[in-house]
Amino acid sequence: MAIPPIAALEIGTSRTVVCVGEVEKKSDRVRILGYGIHPTAGVVKGLVTDLEKAQESVRGALDKASKMLPNVDVRQVLLVVSGGHVESLHNSGVLTVQASDRKITHKDVEDVDKNAKNLPIGPDRLSLHTLTRRYTVDGQSGIAKPQGMTGSRLTHDVLSIHGLMNHIDNAANVAKSERLEVTDVVFSGVCAATSVLTPEQKQRGVVLVDLGGGTTSYLAFTGGIVAEAGCIPVGGGHVTKDIEAAFPRLNPSRAEKLKCDQGCATFDSDDESPRIVVPKSITELDDLHINRRSLNTVINARVDELFNILRERLDTAGVLPYLGAGVVLTGGGAYLRKITDQARHVLGMPCIIGSPQNVEGLEQEKQPAMLATIAGGVLYGADTYVPKGVLWRIFNFFKGTGR
Repeated sequence: MAIPPIAALEIGTSRTVVCVGEVEKKSDRVRILGYGIHPTAGVVKGLVTDLEKAQESVRGALDKASKMLPNVDVRQVLLVVSGGHVESLHNSGVLTVQASDRKITHKDVEDVDKNAKNLPIGPDRLSLHTLTRRYTVDGQSGIAKPQGMTGSRLTHDVLSIHGLMNHIDNAANVAKSERLEVTDVVFSGVCAATSVLTPEQKQRGVVLVDLGGGTTSYLAFTGGIVAEAGCIPVGGGHVTKDIEAAFPRLNPSRAEKLKCDQGCATFDSDDESPRIVVPKSITELDDLHINRRSLNTVINARVDELFNILRERLDTAGVLPYLGAGVVLTGGGAYLRKITDQARHVLGMPCIIGSPQNVEGLEQEKQPAMLATIAGGVLYGADTYVPKGVLWRIFNFFKGTGR
């Protein structure tokens, strides 16, 4: 049975995106057909604070997507979420094998999976993903498929990604207010990793860092399995606000433009002029002269803070020494000049900007990393759209996808 077009929706802090793709019959790969982007209002650090303004943002993104795709009527969406409320939790399910021959059955695997998904989280939290890390049989770890093996004790280690239910419900209600049915809810870090990372990077060890406007999501792999995930409530918008505070004659949009056009994540100015002249047409007053090093100092302070928080989290999780493939940056913040240099300096490992390579249709984009998350949402939707009597969606992202 053919999979219909898949749509994903991300209501981000700075922009709202609707993206549509489909599975090509010949290649079985997902091709992005089009998307719509609209500035977001009513969202702070990934959380909805004004339902009406957020609804207008979704409506604007849908309108732009419909102009690019006049023959596609978006009615169902996969909702991509982020925010500081999103956390990860390691958990294990344990089962004693009851068969007299101690052979592990399909039911044993199902039961230990169910035990692993019995998470010690509060009733106010919603599990978004339960990602398989490893099975262990009588102390032998790293087992991918335990069914048919012989043993007395079966353990299933998982990483659960979960978030506050009311924050997720608020985002879903924004979508529903625009007559959209939310078919699934997915963590932004999972989406970005789905579209960008290769099996080789995951095997060597890698951390995907999605730099959004109000938050930064991350997902780390070691030995091919998910090792850690989370969301830091710091993003590119904080850098813009810092610039606005340091140079009060700049409003938010002008501070953002100055950051993108002239800013640098390090102090190095590449032998450019030591002063930046912001013309009168932008400040609405006299020309504004800004010391370039002062601007970069403001930017560097916030970027340095972000990567140090990430380093501390990865170090606490014990995965920092095992990231042989380094850091992959996605999101709009990935295009801040020399941000890869700063990440390399703080984290002590190679850093690159990641482009969506597990999907097609974005080859002509000038800044493809900005679309990595939403493209990954479409790919995730295609990967988890499984026919079984009727079409139904499963929630285990890495099971059998090979991505």
